Amino acid sequence: MLTGLHEIIVFFAFILFIILMLALDLGVFNKKSHAPSFREALGWTILWVSLAIIFYLLLRFFGYELHTIRDKADIQSLINLYHHPINITGSDLPAAITEYNRNLSLEFLTGYLIEYSLSVDNIFVIIMIFISFSIEQRYYHRVLFWGILGAIIMRFVFIFVASALIQRFEWILIVFGVLLIYMGAKLGWEFFKGKTAGKIDTQHHPVVKLVSKFFSVTHEPAGKHFWVKQNGKFYITPLLIVLIVIEFSDVLFAVDSVPAVFSVTRDPLIVFFSNIFAILGLRSLFFLVLNVMNRFRFLKLGLAFLLSYIGVKMVFALHISTRMSLGIIIGILAFFVLLSMIFPDKRKTEV
Repeated sequence: MLTGLHEIIVFFAFILFIILMLALDLGVFNKKSHAPSFREALGWTILWVSLAIIFYLLLRFFGYELHTIRDKADIQSLINLYHHPINITGSDLPAAITEYNRNLSLEFLTGYLIEYSLSVDNIFVIIMIFISFSIEQRYYHRVLFWGILGAIIMRFVFIFVASALIQRFEWILIVFGVLLIYMGAKLGWEFFKGKTAGKIDTQHHPVVKLVSKFFSVTHEPAGKHFWVKQNGKFYITPLLIVLIVIEFSDVLFAVDSVPAVFSVTRDPLIVFFSNIFAILGLRSLFFLVLNVMNRFRFLKLGLAFLLSYIGVKMVFALHISTRMSLGIIIGILAFFVLLSMIFPDKRKTEV
């Protein structure tokens, strides 16, 4: 919860930064609809990851500025409120601030890594949405851009509502943990059964059927437009339908990714910041994955282990330091990426 003027100022300064970056992205660097090349996608990915690392460094040295901290009692209050796994007993104020900053920055980095990793599996679903609706690749970026704006709003609501519920009903963390174990088992089962995201039935998809009840839909090509006017009547285009389906999918994605980050930190601002930085990098990561879909065949299995580990940690309330948790998560992902490189998938995926 945003409990003070200081937190509100920090929050809206962050939102302003997001708006500025997105405006530069769409208004300056991507004015024309086109399918980004691998090199372009790699460049943007490096940029977004670099911004996340810069934010990590800001928290490492100035994390105490995130909330109002005047003395050790304020730090201890935040530790108690958000269950930070640190102990400042016997430390003077500078040492306590240093320890608090170190843990806070690691919580952000761990949450960011979890969210960014889980995005990979979600990207395959988005790819199949585009394919199923026969959307040209040059319009992918436009749809993803507006999809991210919607995702930011929905994540804000989801995260701060979840944070309020956790503060009042701590047992909800156990429910989240069970959900993550189930999702991990589901991903593992899909991997061993060889299931991948298949094409979507565009005629009978529940979102398509719901939208069609309230709006007139044109099936004629409309380029980059989300709606068109024909014979004096407004019609929404398949591009807008795809955007709505992707927004609906993001709500489902948030069900596993947001609780996963709450396993690392209960500070809603850190959860929000880590989620948003991962979401901002989703478009460039999407185009990277689009070009290297077959190179990490075991990553889905790695994500299954990752979700299961986080779920077990939440259900049994395991007290694992942030640094150790970050090391375990990096170890899981690195192992399955390395396994994918040693045993690559020879099959080709058509996109």
